[in-house]
Amino acid sequence: MLNIRNKIAVTIAIIISATLFSCSHDTVFNESVEIPASGWYKNNAVSFNVMILDSLQNYDFGIIVRNSVNYRYSNLYFFLTTEFPNGNISRDTIECILADHEGRWLGKGWGSIKENDILLNSNLRFPVNGEYKFLIQQAMRVDTLSGINNIGLSIVNSD
Repeated sequence: MLNIRNKIAVTIAIIISATLFSCSHDTVFNESVEIPASGWYKNNAVSFNVMILDSLQNYDFGIIVRNSVNYRYSNLYFFLTTEFPNGNISRDTIECILADHEGRWLGKGWGSIKENDILLNSNLRFPVNGEYKFLIQQAMRVDTLSGINNIGLSIVNSD
């Protein structure tokens, strides 16, 4: 459980991050969803709708994971389902490493929350213009996963 000081620090960090990311003209999408304190149930997918207007542009596609230092695993497996504007669907299983072999948390942050910005695909081109729907579902072999605070999606124009 987060105490009030940690909750305030996390809120301030989220506001600062959102402000910095929203100022960038290269950011196409950057949104994070809070996971309930009761945990992330295996059938509850986090959903993001993203409008892609330029299928010729290269993008950097990433996931943002905020976890508590009380998270009991060093990694996070999740399913990423992509629904394309033309009706096609793809599904991938992805592993994110959150701690090193010695148990030290990777990512940034102070206190009891760590944030990992994980690049999944660099110079990605979306095949068609239109609205994409991304669903992220935990795949950790437990019904309810505790210790993951937020899951986010980031799409940025590649340099």
